[in-house]
Amino acid sequence: MMAALLACGALGGCARYYYGEHAVRDPVDLVALHHGAADALLQQVALDPAQPVLVATVVQLDRLDASSRLGRLVSEHVAGRLAQRGLRVTELRLRETLALRPLQGELLLSREAHQVAQAQAAQAVLVGTYAVAPQAVYVSLRLVGPQGNAVLAAHDYALPMDGNVRGLLVESY
Repeated sequence: MMAALLACGALGGCARYYYGEHAVRDPVDLVALHHGAADALLQQVALDPAQPVLVATVVQLDRLDASSRLGRLVSEHVAGRLAQRGLRVTELRLRETLALRPLQGELLLSREAHQVAQAQAAQAVLVGTYAVAPQAVYVSLRLVGPQGNAVLAAHDYALPMDGNVRGLLVESY
């Protein structure tokens, strides 16, 4: 038994064998991926630092009224990066004009985004979805203008599935 463990350690292949060919060994740097997504959005559109940007909770692609800790974390990281880049990010959780769903987040459907953005005099609203696959979570983010819900910028990326990502996908009710 000890010899087998030592052989696995020396060869470095046991983790791959046990967890599958596509196993992720190192934790995914979610902060860096989400910050990169925010930066990619900002490269596509010039936003006025004096005008607010609203950030809605990123939701499940197949259930636009549901999210998870992962969706809320994506929103938090992107909002933080937008603020770091000098934009005025309005915290939706402090607003009375938006009904919040307990433990779900600030869920804005397309028909609500226009009304909320106008009430907050926002120049853009960040919305997004994610879809879970066996080896990755695919995230789509969009900056939407309140006038006509036009997409101002869009960015898609994948989060490799690891234990942290899988743990964040648990829905909170």
